[in-house]
Amino acid sequence: MKASRLAAAAAVAGSAVLVLSGPAFAHVSVSPEGTAAKGGYATVDFKVPNERDNASTTKLEVAFPTDHPLASVMPEPVPGWTAQVTKAKLAKPLTVHGRQISEAVSKVTWTASGKGIEPGYFQKFPLSVGPLPEDADELVFKAIQTYSNKEVVRWIEVQQDGQEEPENPAPVLQLSAASDDHHGGAKGASDESADSDDDSKTAHTGAEASGTDSDDDGTDTTARVLGVAGIVVGAAGVAYGVFAGRRRSDA
Repeated sequence: MKASRLAAAAAVAGSAVLVLSGPAFAHVSVSPEGTAAKGGYATVDFKVPNERDNASTTKLEVAFPTDHPLASVMPEPVPGWTAQVTKAKLAKPLTVHGRQISEAVSKVTWTASGKGIEPGYFQKFPLSVGPLPEDADELVFKAIQTYSNKEVVRWIEVQQDGQEEPENPAPVLQLSAASDDHHGGAKGASDESADSDDDSKTAHTGAEASGTDSDDDGTDTTARVLGVAGIVVGAAGVAYGVFAGRRRSDA
């Protein structure tokens, strides 16, 4: 009896923990597909769970950071949703691939054309973004989630160091160390030089291989000539021996 009561109490406690901890994970978040390297381009997914039992999510608005504007933002088509990209003028123009950019994306809005995200489901909204800043470790986005019953949830609270996670945290994209393999980047002179060196090495190696083959062919030919000569000499010796033996017999 005591053991069964303890087991029941543990089960109830475990359920309580799950119920209490559930909402902390059920918020709008953002994560890269692969890596999001500083200075490069990345595909990121905004994951939107439906937290309501009696309403569907019908709209998502994501505001982009103004301190680190992104010049290129392209949404991937999501069935049942339409995407609208909003741009704004920059106070300070950006230089991207040698071009001056005077505006950047300020917001992306997805609107459901059907039922939206129904209770018990979530949806991912992919974006291709870049170039990512080189002087930041993370990007903070602010998201607004709208339900079919007109309820609005604002995921806009920024996590403060040393404090607990806020009730409605803003999505945060963590950036990894810079990579030389930037999407859309052109080769530099050093890369071309390296390629040229590699080609030279390849040609040189090919020439060496050709010379080695030639030497091997010459060696094989010499060996064959010597072998044939040896056979001829051996045959001549046998013939001489037979001839000499016959002469003795005749004598």
